[in-house]
Amino acid sequence: MEFSLLLEYGWVLLLLIAIEGLLAADNALVLAIMVKHLPEEQRKRALFYGLAGAFIFRFASLFAISFLVDVWQVQAIGALYLLFIALNHIFRKLLINKEEKKAGLDKEKKKSGFWMTVFKVELADIAFAVDSILAAVALAVTLPNTNLPNIGGLDGGKFLVIFIGGLMGLIIMRFAANYFVTLLHKRPGLEIAAFAIVGWVGVKLAVFTLSHPDLAILPVGFAKTPEWKITFYVVLVLIAVAGWFLSKEKKEDNTHTEGH
Repeated sequence: MEFSLLLEYGWVLLLLIAIEGLLAADNALVLAIMVKHLPEEQRKRALFYGLAGAFIFRFASLFAISFLVDVWQVQAIGALYLLFIALNHIFRKLLINKEEKKAGLDKEKKKSGFWMTVFKVELADIAFAVDSILAAVALAVTLPNTNLPNIGGLDGGKFLVIFIGGLMGLIIMRFAANYFVTLLHKRPGLEIAAFAIVGWVGVKLAVFTLSHPDLAILPVGFAKTPEWKITFYVVLVLIAVAGWFLSKEKKEDNTHTEGH
C-alpha cells in the first residue's frame, strides 16, 4: 500500500514538473518580450524583480488555495479558468495573424519606462501564479491522503507535491526557460499540446468538482476511481504524443517561412 501511494505521488509530481516546465517557458517568453525594449542593465533588474515577484505570488497563492481547496465553488472557478486559458491560448495560436502579433509587440515597445515595465511584469506574475497553482491543485487534489499533518485545508502530502512542483517551475523559469523557449519555437505543436494538457487538467478539476459531496452531479468519489484515473492518463499521453508528431511536421515548414 505504501509503495503504490509513493508510485502515484511520484507519477503526479513528474507530470506536474513537466506542466510547470512548459508553463514556465511560456511565462519566460512573455517576460522576455515585456522587458525587451529596456537597456541591458535595466532589463536584468526588471527580470530579477519579475522572478522575485513570481516567487512571492506563487507561494502566497499556494497558502491561500490550501485554505479554500475544499470549497466546490473555488474548484469550479479553477476548472473554468484552466479551460479558458487553454482554449484562449490555442485559439490565438492557431488563428491570430503573425503580422498582427508583431504590430502589437511594436506598440508595447514604445510605451513603458522601467518602473511601469516592472509593474506590468508583476501583474503578469500574479496571472502566472494563478495558472500554476490551479494546474497543480487540479492534479494533486485527487491523490489519496497521507499520514502527514494538514496545511490549511490541504493534506500535507498533497501540499508538498504542489510546493515542489511550484518550486521546480520557478527553477526552470530561472535556469532552463531559454531551452524550453527554443524548443517551443522549433516545435510549435508542443506549445499547443501543452495548453491542451492544461485544458485536460481543467476537465479533471471539473470532474472532481461535479463529484463533490455538496453537488453530487457525478457519483461522489467518481474522480478517485481507477477507471477515471486511467482514462485521464491515457488521454494525457495521447495529447503529448499528438503534440510531438504535430511539431515534427511544423519543423519542415520553417524553411518555407524564411523567405516569406
